[in-house]
Amino acid sequence: MMKRRGVTVGCLAVFVLSLGFVSVQGAFAADFLSRIEIPSSPNPVGSGARALGMGGAFIAIADDATAASWNPGGLTQLETPEISAVGAYFHRTEDNTFGTNPEASGDQSVSDTRLNYLSATYPFTVFDRNMVVSVNFQNLYDFNRSWQFPLSQTSETLSLDQNLDIKQDGSLSAYGLAYSVQVLPSVSLGFTLNFWQNGIYDNKWKSTTHASGTGFDYGDPFVYESNTTDQYTMTGFNANIGVLWNVTSNFTLGAVFKTPFTADLKREFATSKTQKFSDPAFDSKQSASFADYGELDMPMSYGIGISYRFSDAFTMAADFYRSEWGDYMYKDSKGVKTCPITGLPENRSDVDATHQVRLGGEYLFIRENYVIPVRAGAFYDPAPAQGSPDTFYGVSVGSGFAYKWFVFDVAYQFRIGKNVGRYMLQDLDFSQDVREHTVYSSVIIHF
Repeated sequence: MMKRRGVTVGCLAVFVLSLGFVSVQGAFAADFLSRIEIPSSPNPVGSGARALGMGGAFIAIADDATAASWNPGGLTQLETPEISAVGAYFHRTEDNTFGTNPEASGDQSVSDTRLNYLSATYPFTVFDRNMVVSVNFQNLYDFNRSWQFPLSQTSETLSLDQNLDIKQDGSLSAYGLAYSVQVLPSVSLGFTLNFWQNGIYDNKWKSTTHASGTGFDYGDPFVYESNTTDQYTMTGFNANIGVLWNVTSNFTLGAVFKTPFTADLKREFATSKTQKFSDPAFDSKQSASFADYGELDMPMSYGIGISYRFSDAFTMAADFYRSEWGDYMYKDSKGVKTCPITGLPENRSDVDATHQVRLGGEYLFIRENYVIPVRAGAFYDPAPAQGSPDTFYGVSVGSGFAYKWFVFDVAYQFRIGKNVGRYMLQDLDFSQDVREHTVYSSVIIHF
């Protein structure tokens, strides 16, 4: 009986440890290589309420300080010094379905408020060339997630009813130094140097899992509890390179290239678990921890945009964007490469590039002393996944108020994905419907 119990409880420990550790990242695994799964849109986008209100179609417009994040070639359109700040709020609901364990299905939600962007921009002229320099901060990726659900496991000899509390929080941000120059009357070039470092927010994310439950092993009752933490800290450097071409007074083309880079990634993992039986002789308590210094290969991305100004009041724009998620790889200190999206080794992972399409428009109610804009947009924003990307769509609206040296903008975006995330927990026949509400508010002050 002792031998059977030792084998069964050992299997149980592996199962619960795997569940507690990897569910936070979105996958099961037998080893310590978890997925780096980003709950928000993983595709790189810029900042600002004006751009968000236009569905993110901003590459060929890029005429405010947020151009450093969209297309730094557009910065030369700024005529006066300015400072800007953007605040962001989101509420995300994940309606999870566990085909093998319906008791775990249900809505899970999380909300957060953050500083999204901060900048100071200064235009000047040298040798009759318009130039602009800008320093900025951008909060790019959000890792927040919160799941609480019951999960039952049964076999011929074992039954376990447990509750899991899974939380993930943190974000990735970059500090930028941007420069743009008008090389021809109708063409401007620019770049933004992005330093992914700690600052306003720490450049890290942390997952915690608490699992507790009761069950029977060969008829003997037991109590189980485990706690796991998994934290990543990232540093790196890359650049945004952009060009803006005013083909005519009404028609503009823009292009941006965001360079790939290899980030340094420190991982700190710790877990502990206890099992208590009616006979204390069979009780056990185990713990483990490690630190690993690896690398994360971030993919290149690039896009083109077009905009057409029908009049001084009405402009429409479209962006087309591609991100090479097949190049997104995690390499641990032993040199083992794993796809952070799928949790699979490099030679077994099949992740395609994603292609975004963004459309938007802006109409200005121009009055003698002030301007009120009305904006709307729509977008296709797929997320990388094993086999083929998950489909996400969204719409946005926005408005604001501009008076002399002061500009205020606000925008709302709704993003939705149906039957997505199937690659995350395949052993549990998992899928989810995602609904995300985002609000941006921007303040720009001209000097």
